[in-house]
Amino acid sequence: MILSDRDIKQNITDGRIVVESNQTELFRYIHASSMDFRLGNTFKLYEHSKFAVLDPMTPESFAGNMRTITVPDGESFIVQPGEFVLGVTQETITLPDDLVARVEGRSSLGRLGIIVHSTAGFVDPGFSGTITLEISNLNRLPVALYPGMRVCQLAFEMMSSAADTPYHSKPFSKYQGQVLPEESRLSIDPEFTKNAKELPINEEVVVG
Repeated sequence: MILSDRDIKQNITDGRIVVESNQTELFRYIHASSMDFRLGNTFKLYEHSKFAVLDPMTPESFAGNMRTITVPDGESFIVQPGEFVLGVTQETITLPDDLVARVEGRSSLGRLGIIVHSTAGFVDPGFSGTITLEISNLNRLPVALYPGMRVCQLAFEMMSSAADTPYHSKPFSKYQGQVLPEESRLSIDPEFTKNAKELPINEEVVVG
């Protein structure tokens, strides 16, 4: 069941959904069945020249292969055609153990060719942190994005019951408490840490 604007407001008022923002009038970002979040100032881009491939068996190809750019308020970040960058929301969200959220793009940006998530549009119950945005430009023209603009919307859904293992209790909750846009931590999944120990070629890899 998707929460209506009335129920979103009530859950925020009751403290079940916590939205931390530098805006005092949060309710103005709430629509009939969703809530807008704004674009933050920090972006991360993959450095194409450092590694030939993004390989989960080589963790440094993820964490050591990104350049961070901070855009001042009032200035734009230009997303080139075909480019993929990580962005972040200004707002931080904390969900209770019986609610999930879905991140969706805004129609007005979609009509410019901007995609805000490539696949990870699901926010687990018990998650707390900013939302990392997987931004792509499908247009043939560059598109300017500005920190502070409304960039995505979250729809909230009630679960049938509270989760036995919400995100904050999950053994591999890799992105809990994230603030900046976070690169993939696929390499610390159990299947890759196990393989990394078994393959001599990757003995030097330290997985935390």
